[in-house]
Amino acid sequence: DEYQWKGPFYFIQGADPQFGLMKAWTVGDTDNGDDEWGEEIKLAEQAVQAVNKLNPKPKFFVLCGDLIHGMPGTKWRKDQQQDLKKVLKNTDRDIPLVFVSGNHDIGNNPTSETIDNYCQSWGDDYFSFWVGGVFFLVLNSQLYFDSSKCPELKQAQDVWLNDQLAVAEKQKCKHIIVFQHIPLFLRKPDEDNDYFNLEKSVRQEIMEKFHKAGVKAVFSGHYHRNAGGTYRGLEMVVSSAIGCQLGEDTHGLRVVVVTDEEIVHRYYSLNELHSQGLEKDLLDMLAKQN
Repeated sequence: DEYQWKGPFYFIQGADPQFGLMKAWTVGDTDNGDDEWGEEIKLAEQAVQAVNKLNPKPKFFVLCGDLIHGMPGTKWRKDQQQDLKKVLKNTDRDIPLVFVSGNHDIGNNPTSETIDNYCQSWGDDYFSFWVGGVFFLVLNSQLYFDSSKCPELKQAQDVWLNDQLAVAEKQKCKHIIVFQHIPLFLRKPDEDNDYFNLEKSVRQEIMEKFHKAGVKAVFSGHYHRNAGGTYRGLEMVVSSAIGCQLGEDTHGLRVVVVTDEEIVHRYYSLNELHSQGLEKDLLDMLAKQN
């Protein structure tokens, strides 16, 4: 049923609730200073309340990685996970949650064990789904960042991704949209390698693959600031965090409206989204049935 285009819809993208980072960042100890996350709990609660209030309801709410700050094997990780799950349980039952793995969820150089632990807690580290004729792909971008400890898992994702893109072509989907934690690039496709983007040769290969397959947009987090750019018609959208801000942006969420022709998105602060909801022009787009 979801293979068919039924008219415009929208979803909510959030990133980096990252329970524990605000304290760690403040004390300047990002390896061990994450023993408090009361502030992040409040922000995540505010995000859930804002999403629940929206009318019409979004089709889903995707969290693009770094759900918590505690790396695999660290002291507070389990408590941070439990507290985030507690908050997310209050999401409206009619709004599915979609989880994307980030570097803090599976480690900077993941192993089959850290990925397995993530999957047991949050679901698959990569998968696809359809909503109203639009094909969505969730990727484990850590495998593109450093798969030295689990090369066979990167290879498996590559094979799967090629198969999925072939399926999308066959099904004649309306749009293809990708979610991953680490952006391909922050502003320019040929920018230098950085902690916050993927390495140039890896990036180039993925961008070309996505371009050939007709992928319209890639949504990610990781940067804790808003950014983005385009590569041959492929839009890279980098959303700032629900949690700790590393730039001038506010704690927020991105509203993404999918129409017949285009994908329109806007970043709202949690306060704005909670108090005002969607702006009129976005509601007008959603009201246009084909």
